[in-house]
Amino acid sequence: MRVLVLGAYGLIGSDVVRRLRADGLTVVGFGRSYAKGKRLAPNIDWVGADLATLTKPERWTPYLRGVDAVVNASGALQDGAIDRLEASQHEAIVALVNACVNAGVRRYVQISAPGATPDASTAFMRTKGKADAALRASSLEWTILKPGLVISADAYGGTALLRMLAAFPAVQPLMLPDARLQSVAVSDVADAVAIAITTDRLVRREVDLVERRTHTLAETISAFRSWLGFAPAHFIFSTPLLLGALLGSCADVAGWLGWRSPLRTTALKVLAGNVLGDPDQGQQALGRPLKTLAESLNALPATLQERVFARAQLTFPLLILSLATFWMASGAIALVQATAAAAVLRGTVLEDQAMMLVIGGALLDIAIGVGLCFRKTARRAASSAIIVSLGYIALGTWTNPTLWSDPLGPYVKILPAIALAFAVAALIEER
Repeated sequence: MRVLVLGAYGLIGSDVVRRLRADGLTVVGFGRSYAKGKRLAPNIDWVGADLATLTKPERWTPYLRGVDAVVNASGALQDGAIDRLEASQHEAIVALVNACVNAGVRRYVQISAPGATPDASTAFMRTKGKADAALRASSLEWTILKPGLVISADAYGGTALLRMLAAFPAVQPLMLPDARLQSVAVSDVADAVAIAITTDRLVRREVDLVERRTHTLAETISAFRSWLGFAPAHFIFSTPLLLGALLGSCADVAGWLGWRSPLRTTALKVLAGNVLGDPDQGQQALGRPLKTLAESLNALPATLQERVFARAQLTFPLLILSLATFWMASGAIALVQATAAAAVLRGTVLEDQAMMLVIGGALLDIAIGVGLCFRKTARRAASSAIIVSLGYIALGTWTNPTLWSDPLGPYVKILPAIALAFAVAALIEER
């Protein structure tokens, strides 16, 4: 059997790919980036395309040739610079369902979410709900799986947020501490997908995939903190909802700059509405109880890599903001104080070009700062910051080497900025 898996290098999709291949099925991965898919899973075939562009059934025809079944494990939390939920999670999926009917692809598994309905309060839940409704109305042999909070060795979305919150040193701030949720191990989701694809047990069924026990968000973060090996917090406090809304709004703005923060308003709204399902459905589907939160975490490594990632998630926004602000402020100050800045080159071989160099350098600094704000250009901007900084040091050493011994250390202070740019360039990563 040949299975097309949408979102094949995502949180759930990557585990689904491994499980289906272990069962002897042939898997074709579908992702936004063919090159990234091939790097992450070189042992399967890949196709690359943006779901938001595939809103007509005929656009899907080339991807369905020779395919026997489809698993839709794709998803995005919120609209942003690279995500258009109405197009990618509703229109494209409706088009795919119709294309499957036309192409004779009978089996289709949809990864949805508890609470996904066409009239839900968030675009994420609405678009998932509308796609689910279209699938139910089709003639396909469909299965709709609705996992709760997915626990995985990979860290995207909700599990990345929990790792980040658990990494606070000494104290533990909490938003919505009493929000209730049920988790599910990603391996249990992959098992359910395999059953839905290879047997008839789950045809035309919707299945909540959640553990039996319900946890508060505070309990869940505490479990993550313990699993990661961090010391218990000395002080636990609830942050005001207004502060949470403000942080979510800032993360939303970052989303339109290409950053997919797990702390966006959709995540907060979903948590506020609780993440709950019927545990009996999953147990009946798998023929056994689903793993508990403790069992899911115990099955995963909690090594240095996980602790470093959690701390990096917590500090990375501050690193980006600090570096971007430094470069934009440096450029703006140079423009305002252009005459004073040009005076530094008085009496050097570059005296006649001083004003031009100051203005050109200031504009370059501002461009680097702006470039750091956008996810698509941030790594190139960080690399440019390193090169330009080294250029400033070389040029300054040539024209005015005495500044190395200046009490304020203008040259010496460039070195930490270079180190910060290296750290940002190294940490910029996306699934």
